[in-house]
Amino acid sequence: AHELRTPVTNLTTETQVALGKDRSVEEYREILYSNLEEFERMSKMIGDMLFLAQTDNDLRHLEPGAVDLAAEIRGLFDYFEAWAEDRGVHLALEGSAPSIQGDQLMLRRALGNLLSNAIRHTPLGGTVIVKISADGDMTLVAVENPGSEISPEHLPRLFDRFYRADPSRQKTDEGAGLGLAIVKSVIEAHHGDVKVFSRNGVTRFHFTVPNIFRI
Repeated sequence: AHELRTPVTNLTTETQVALGKDRSVEEYREILYSNLEEFERMSKMIGDMLFLAQTDNDLRHLEPGAVDLAAEIRGLFDYFEAWAEDRGVHLALEGSAPSIQGDQLMLRRALGNLLSNAIRHTPLGGTVIVKISADGDMTLVAVENPGSEISPEHLPRLFDRFYRADPSRQKTDEGAGLGLAIVKSVIEAHHGDVKVFSRNGVTRFHFTVPNIFRI
């Protein structure tokens, strides 16, 4: 409720200010664009909250099938390519693994959250590296990026809902702090495990999932 109250308060205040006096068409247009951005953030937040509620309370909506994680990663590279290029960030995939059983859309969402997070925190000219490998009946995926390290005291709580990391890694367009919580929820729904490491100028999110999905 607190996370939703903040953008609602912002929208109310902006609207009150806008109605406080006559303005030009261009000024009204700028206010509407600003409000639209706030509405879009709220919409994403609500969607994320509903997604987490579903995975918490009922796993029957999962639709397991064959998932080629390397192909999903390459597809996400294509999706994020323009944004990454605009930020001067390179994307690289290393390794391979056979297809696993899992919910394709959920796993793609988890991978997309990790990749967008890595791109966002990579400095100009840096490279986000995604590594994938098979280890017995498990598949391992790591997403790592160079940049400022996350303070050790924050690491254990990064996957908590609405948790904010240290200010050096915060930006106003990062949303409500649900992206990594969704990653954790998706991986655990697949009976996997996710961890994060941040040292020597590199942050690395690492998860493992079983090759065969069992409810």
